[in-house]
Amino acid sequence: MAAKIPTRLYLSEDEIPKCWYNLRADMKNKPEPVLHPGTLKPVTEADLSAVFCMGPIKQELDDTTRFIAIPEGIQDFYRAYRPAPLIRAYFLEKELGTPAEIYYKFEGTNTSGSHKLNSAGPQAYYAKEEGLTSLTTETGAGQWGTAMAMAAGFYGLDLTVFMVKVSSEQKPYRKALIETYGAKLIPSPSATTEAGKAILAKDPNTGGSLGVAISEAVERAVKTDKCRYVLGSVLNHVLLHQSIIGQETKAAMDKYGIKPDIIIGCAGGGSNLGGLIAPYMGEKIAGKSNARFIAVEPASCPSFTRGRFAYDFGDTAKTTPLVKMMTLGSGFIPSSNHAGGLRYHGMNSTLSRLYQDGYLEARSEVQTNVFEAAVKFMKVEGILPAPESAHAIKAAIDEAMICKKTNEKKVILFGLSGTGYFDLSAYMSYNNKTMTDHIPTDEELEKGFETIPKIV
Repeated sequence: MAAKIPTRLYLSEDEIPKCWYNLRADMKNKPEPVLHPGTLKPVTEADLSAVFCMGPIKQELDDTTRFIAIPEGIQDFYRAYRPAPLIRAYFLEKELGTPAEIYYKFEGTNTSGSHKLNSAGPQAYYAKEEGLTSLTTETGAGQWGTAMAMAAGFYGLDLTVFMVKVSSEQKPYRKALIETYGAKLIPSPSATTEAGKAILAKDPNTGGSLGVAISEAVERAVKTDKCRYVLGSVLNHVLLHQSIIGQETKAAMDKYGIKPDIIIGCAGGGSNLGGLIAPYMGEKIAGKSNARFIAVEPASCPSFTRGRFAYDFGDTAKTTPLVKMMTLGSGFIPSSNHAGGLRYHGMNSTLSRLYQDGYLEARSEVQTNVFEAAVKFMKVEGILPAPESAHAIKAAIDEAMICKKTNEKKVILFGLSGTGYFDLSAYMSYNNKTMTDHIPTDEELEKGFETIPKIV
């Protein structure tokens, strides 16, 4: 009789990956190049150097190097909280009565409460190595802002965080934690930047969006000496850093001879999903795996399932380079009743390309159903999930119930990207039955599509 697989499949500290895996190097169809908004030609290192740190720039433009070494200074940072546990969801399996095996990679064991620290650390490290003194960034639900505040504090950098206004109002304790680490938080849109003033002039009551917050953060960075902008998702160097999630997961599963049939991740800009699936997707592209990959996004911000594949700006003020991606248009602003993150208007270019080529599935979920899944998971597994992560939980439960109906024993893996302790107001809304769902109409989406630049 085979030995029972343990509940927690840990790796040792020595087994933390020493390199990041660059999935683009193994893709048959590469993501389209990022374009300069003025010339419409592929961007160069020089084009990006006024906004980003040089280390991430080189990684962003590199689609041929399969493995990129993690500097020792970043490995030291990772050792503070990695490796993260891979957990067999025995209690959830029992609750569902499914023959499926369910596993989740839990990225919420660090103080920021999410996977975002995996890229915040490297970006702060490279900034320090370049002799910079300060950084700017944006944050939606607050996970990235918190992670970046931790990393900036660790490497001795000043940080200004522009947080989507409606989210900052919903999560005052995120602000407290970010400021405790020494960063400055500004609700966005604000009157501190020209971009923010322009948005407020059009709509003084707007709840803001990530596109707006990015505009403010980029503007502040380019106007400040020895300062650069850092981004927590969407761009390919962020997915590169997050590949440590998938590599750890695969190493732990390989120890026990486990091969996932279905891999699921929540999707906003793509960092958690891209990091989790990277090594498995590499096998899929090489013809060594038949695994399915499922991206789960909120119905209120459906860039995969209802967006368009087009070159678009990364910010509302249209100051960033142009990225070919699944997008709702940089002018799209999600409904203010949306409780979690995953509120960016576009999707990472690598994941968008994989979606176009049929390697990646996508589905959208309304938030009341997502929170129902979160509560079911919490009651049996004992972890309060972030609303973002709960999108993946919802799909994992659905797939497990299909296995129950068909009596198939499939292996389901999903990413539990963070904890929900700063999202209790949303859980209160769900418990009090005051939470509502909003699915944008075609007319509402069309307003966002109208902001997509007309590029042949």
